[in-house]
Amino acid sequence: MSATPTLSQRFAAEVVGTFIFVFVGAGSAVASSLLGASDGTALLIGAFGNGLGLAIGISTTMSVSGGALNPAVTIGLWVGKKLPGKDVIPYIVAEVVGATLASMLLVVVTPFDIGKAVGWGAPSLSSSINVGQGIVFELAMTFFLVMTVYGTIVDERAPKIAGLGVGFIVIADVLVGGPFTGAAMNPARAIGPMLAGLVGIGFPSDWYIYWVGPIIGGILAGLIYHYALETKKS
Repeated sequence: MSATPTLSQRFAAEVVGTFIFVFVGAGSAVASSLLGASDGTALLIGAFGNGLGLAIGISTTMSVSGGALNPAVTIGLWVGKKLPGKDVIPYIVAEVVGATLASMLLVVVTPFDIGKAVGWGAPSLSSSINVGQGIVFELAMTFFLVMTVYGTIVDERAPKIAGLGVGFIVIADVLVGGPFTGAAMNPARAIGPMLAGLVGIGFPSDWYIYWVGPIIGGILAGLIYHYALETKKS
């Protein structure tokens, strides 16, 4: 077997890993709706559902594709010179496909009214903040996420804990930002349930928040880690 996975293998890994993450993460919101959970309980379920789902997805696929599972992470790895430019678009396509397939499966296997009540797990902007604040919120949370990817997975000095560290930062981010933006930190995690939500609830007008904020946050994290924190080989 080849020591270096082919692009098709890496594409498949990104589809599968993102599928796992989104099915568990978005599915936790649908489960909360079914249980009639209070806002606080739903926040905890969502935080741990997304964090554990991502930790599992990354740990499953990191040996094949690196376990990016997020267009913002993919772009952050590219600007930090950890991913070839030719892989960026295939990775992003794979991540969106995986997220959409997972969300469509949730539509099929869960009660329609229950899933519709929470937008099939899609993030949404709180009426307590404006669009600009939402973008900055997503930018900051994704910055923390991508910095954690570098510090716990990418860096050669990183502890060997697979996706656990990244899962923890997602839990923390959701606990802080979940009530304000839904704490997507991932364009694919946002767009998959939004596309699934075309069945019954339509497409949200603020969808771009979950692309602009995370991508800028991912770029900043990749640049800062690569140029300021990473040890350069002599």
